[in-house]
Amino acid sequence: QVQLVESGGGLVQPGGSLRLSCAASGFTLSVYAMSWYRQAPGKERELVAATSAGGSTNYADSVKGRFTTSRDNAKNTVYLQMNSLKPEDTAVYYCTAWGYWGQGTLVTVSE
Repeated sequence: QVQLVESGGGLVQPGGSLRLSCAASGFTLSVYAMSWYRQAPGKERELVAATSAGGSTNYADSVKGRFTTSRDNAKNTVYLQMNSLKPEDTAVYYCTAWGYWGQGTLVTVSE
């Protein structure tokens, strides 16, 4: 069964950090391009970071320099390290690969 499961979301204060995980099952994540998206309340889903099958990543301007993706191929998992978080980063974060989407994990940045 092909599945993507995100985790690691939560409540964090502005300036804080979180690391999101996206664990894949049923396929080998490392051979596919994958992306992180987010959807804030009342807004459209937007691309946060896109990683090619070769491993190069492009980031949205709004997160460049603050967010970083990485992979653990042994765990078939990708990560989104988010630093210097801002209230405007509040959103449900999704990973997607091979046409599949995870269920999302909520990140709330607030005092």
